[in-house]
Amino acid sequence: MLRSTPLSLLALLGFIAVAQAAPLAPMRMKLNPTAARLRSQTGLSGAAGMAAPVLKRTPARPTVEYFTHDVNDNEVATCLRMRGGSSGTAIENNINISFKHESAFDSAGGPVSTKFICTIGPNTQSVEMLGRLVSAGMNVARMNFSHGDHEYHAQTIANLREYLVSSKRMCAILLDTKGPEIRTSKNKDGKDLSLTAGQEIKLVNDFNLLSDNTQIGHSYPALSKFVEVGGTILIDDGLIELSIISKDETTVTCKVKNSGSLGSTKGVNLPGAKVDLPALTERDKGDLAFGCKQGVDFIAASFIRKAEDVTAIRKHLDENGGQKIKIISKIENQEGLQNFDEILRESDAIMVARGDLGVEIPMEKVAIAQKMMISKCNIAGKQVITATQMLESMITNPRPTRAETTDVANAVFDGTDCVMLSGETAKGKYPINAIETMVAICREAEQVVDYTQTFAALRAYAKRLGSEDINEAIASSAVKTAFDLRASLVLCLTESGRTARLICKYKPTCPVLCATADVQAARQCLILRGCYPMIVTSMVGSASLIGRCIATAKVNGLCKVGDVCVVISGMKEGVSGGTNVLRVIRVE
Repeated sequence: MLRSTPLSLLALLGFIAVAQAAPLAPMRMKLNPTAARLRSQTGLSGAAGMAAPVLKRTPARPTVEYFTHDVNDNEVATCLRMRGGSSGTAIENNINISFKHESAFDSAGGPVSTKFICTIGPNTQSVEMLGRLVSAGMNVARMNFSHGDHEYHAQTIANLREYLVSSKRMCAILLDTKGPEIRTSKNKDGKDLSLTAGQEIKLVNDFNLLSDNTQIGHSYPALSKFVEVGGTILIDDGLIELSIISKDETTVTCKVKNSGSLGSTKGVNLPGAKVDLPALTERDKGDLAFGCKQGVDFIAASFIRKAEDVTAIRKHLDENGGQKIKIISKIENQEGLQNFDEILRESDAIMVARGDLGVEIPMEKVAIAQKMMISKCNIAGKQVITATQMLESMITNPRPTRAETTDVANAVFDGTDCVMLSGETAKGKYPINAIETMVAICREAEQVVDYTQTFAALRAYAKRLGSEDINEAIASSAVKTAFDLRASLVLCLTESGRTARLICKYKPTCPVLCATADVQAARQCLILRGCYPMIVTSMVGSASLIGRCIATAKVNGLCKVGDVCVVISGMKEGVSGGTNVLRVIRVE
């Protein structure tokens, strides 16, 4: 057959075969990433020794660099492939979606792998409302320490734990710090200021000053040192924009760019400025000590700008008995994006905090930054939370906008582990509707994601693992085995939760049951995509422990008789970091 095939067709078939099987090509993200991929394949030979066809192209356009620093070429390629940027798998997957049958419009059922964080406020602080949120899908309760005092938050924690004890449910607690933010002072007579475009106004280094239409006090004494004439200052989430026309040691004189009303104590953003604000304010230190005493599971650290900020928080937690508390770094400004790789290495998880980020950097860059951060977190095996304004309209409306539903779904497509609700559940009129809507959107989005392609991309990157990475090699092999055998369950026995994190990194399509004797480690697994933590009394006696776990999984509908279950554990029972055994069990 091959001898009768025209040589030109042979060459073309050979080129296509090579292109389809091509390894991850070194590249940087361009306006046309496909052209970059094809450029990397020049010189490849076709079948029967024929040279590959020469592709004629228009001259390349100037590079648009979406990465904030120099990164490894293979890392860039992996990031792109994971979000469909260079492999074409997203298109192949999407064209197979069909709406021809009536059943295509039925809501998806079954478990949802994405995890959900809800901010607790006055509307949801009661035991009853907290219970309804947990029942609707809340995995983590967030307390925003920008509002409320310790007494208020202690009551929230007490109410949540009261419900959890009575219901035998599980929910983690996240303390979100106020952070080193800049705010305007209180307004004179407590009334909103009316600012008019074109007027001049002075920003004065005096937080005790009562602001009026000619001068506004603020909380950052070094403001004039870190801003430049011609620069921009944004107030109240960017609703008021000021252009700097002059400055001295105590005053920055600005021109108002747009008319609007300004209330008291509003946030101030300095786009592009690298300030010297401390990573931990005195208030934050007190809040962290309170969190350690209360036994919270996560700290969401606001306005992280560099890796040293994370290590300072880690040190303060360790000194106050919070050695096991996980740190989630919130990326909210340009400096944090520029130092993202270093921050990621020191952090336990990342929050894509799009609120302040969308003010600190050009808003059209936020989606690009979100994709970059999610992909890099996926590669590092560290959890990532997408937050802010996901269902913002549900603060006042019972249904979200279509753009909001698409935003939530796109976060799932990007690879986020968790999504977060803020004002929707803290102060909104429809908090239960909001969490139920978010769960439904994520469940539906998960139905069309091709996780085998994501696994392949992550596994290709992990080929660089060294001999010290036995745990991850076992975890990725477990997920590969689960894909190959179409297993209904992956069961992992873990002391610290690290094994569960490594398994969830590779995004198996089946549930991951994580058995641990550490109660806090179990709660911290509630931000792992697709993970179901189970608390056991002891990790000793793996044979009987596996039997009990599978029995529990059967009762809860995670597997049934005849299903395949992949199990990973360690030969040395009760020893953290000793995972080295993979086995396959058929459920009886």
